[in-house]
Amino acid sequence: MQIRTVATTPFPDQRPGTSGLRKKVAVFSQPHYLENFVQSIFDTLDLSGKALVLGGDGRHHNDVAIQAILRMAAANGVGRVLVGRGGLLSTPAASCIIRRRGLAGGFILSASHNPGGPGGDFGLKFNVENGGPAPEKVTEAFWRRSREITEYRTAEAPDLPLDRPGIQRLGGMEVEVIDPVADYAELMERLFDFDRIRALFADGFRMRFDAMHAVTGPYAAEILERRLGAPPGTVVRGTPLPDFGGGHPDPNLVHARGLVALMNGPDAPDLGAASDGDGDRNMILGRGCFVTPSDSLAVLAAEARLVPGYAGGLKGVARSMPTSTAVDRVAADLGIPCYETPTGWKFFGSLLDAGRVTLCGEESFGTGSDHVREKDGLWAVLFWLNLLAVRRAPVAEILEDHWRRYGRTYYTRHDYEALDPAAAAGLMDHLRQRLGELPGREVGGRRVRAADEFAYTDPVDHSRSTGQGIRIVFEDGARMVWRLSGTGTEGATLRLYLERHEPDPARQHDDPQAALADLVAAARALGEIEERTGRDRPSVIT
Repeated sequence: MQIRTVATTPFPDQRPGTSGLRKKVAVFSQPHYLENFVQSIFDTLDLSGKALVLGGDGRHHNDVAIQAILRMAAANGVGRVLVGRGGLLSTPAASCIIRRRGLAGGFILSASHNPGGPGGDFGLKFNVENGGPAPEKVTEAFWRRSREITEYRTAEAPDLPLDRPGIQRLGGMEVEVIDPVADYAELMERLFDFDRIRALFADGFRMRFDAMHAVTGPYAAEILERRLGAPPGTVVRGTPLPDFGGGHPDPNLVHARGLVALMNGPDAPDLGAASDGDGDRNMILGRGCFVTPSDSLAVLAAEARLVPGYAGGLKGVARSMPTSTAVDRVAADLGIPCYETPTGWKFFGSLLDAGRVTLCGEESFGTGSDHVREKDGLWAVLFWLNLLAVRRAPVAEILEDHWRRYGRTYYTRHDYEALDPAAAAGLMDHLRQRLGELPGREVGGRRVRAADEFAYTDPVDHSRSTGQGIRIVFEDGARMVWRLSGTGTEGATLRLYLERHEPDPARQHDDPQAALADLVAAARALGEIEERTGRDRPSVIT
């Protein structure tokens, strides 16, 4: 093996977002683009002689990127790389392997829930030794280095076969192809009561898991069908495909419409679930019943003692700022702290590492715990299965019991995708300029209690994050939140979040869009959404 140093020039757009660097495949396919960013990571971190994990969700360009990273890792003195068989590795499984095997970190190749294929999206992020995404100060260092890079190092070597487990060598570096599922499945067996869940399936319980032709298919097939005894065919669209079968691997009411139709139909199974491109998101459905991610987090926190891995109680909980306040009420009832953080799983990392929280979640279909340092889609599904195995009650009944105890938090998110970036920024500036005048005024028939732009000081490392979304809180507890998303690759995405609490059980069964219609209208008017964006309706409502 020969090491080659390649001259290059910086690209101006390699600043990582909330979950790494995401761009169109065509951007990552440019000569030197991937290599520049990877070399910036190697130049920033001392990984010489250390062990890493490498894998992704199987989307288009993953195979090319994995071979390029292996050659660059060998050229930069990495000692050992563990690669998921076929290049596949879910994001939570990568975190599990880093933590379980004491690795220095790893490269995860995914654009999460974004579309795949030659015209789709691609992404790359680096997770550090705690198994979580590189914190902001580290990703900012990657970006600074990417702006001054002049060369990268790579090895002259053929592609390595990645279809069978085993050990190979690339120069002085060991490459081990591993079963991508085994470590993760063993961790799930320690957390959940598999015997009880097996008994549930043996008694005729039915579920449908839609893997959306993404990475979770092999994980769900192994755990649900083979280890837990769910009937064959429980997992559908279980084969990972480079273009996700032409679908959009985002587990929500729009992109998993087939599953939603099944769960609302006459032959609905007891539980419906779906996961996304890289396996870190989840959607939970009962018969005729959708569990919002905010409600799911609250229910898991309230019922955690029923699950072996959490039977000792929770240290605390955390949610992203746009996530509804449903879990706050559970935390108050349990007498444990509840932290409000910016969007981005990395903000939960220091709280988890410091032992301050056990469960955490985001409204964007992400839920997790201290078992890894990523959100975890299949883990959330297994948590619900464990609850159902203990409670022996339908999903809807568990949800309604929760609402009777804590009240229902009606919640919705309206996404305006692919906006003109200048128009989206102008809308946010318009709201920002009005913040000082809003407290004490009425908006849509409600009096504003507080209005601000969310900023966060990490209670553990005291780092400061600003500009994390505009929020308006009313005297009755209702909220409006505006935020520009950092996960898209085309134009700007404006997310509008709305919620209100309903304590009266007699008023807890309305459609959320009807229950929140007045807030929706008030928010659209306040933000001048149609006038500033030209959109008279959202792209997606969840």
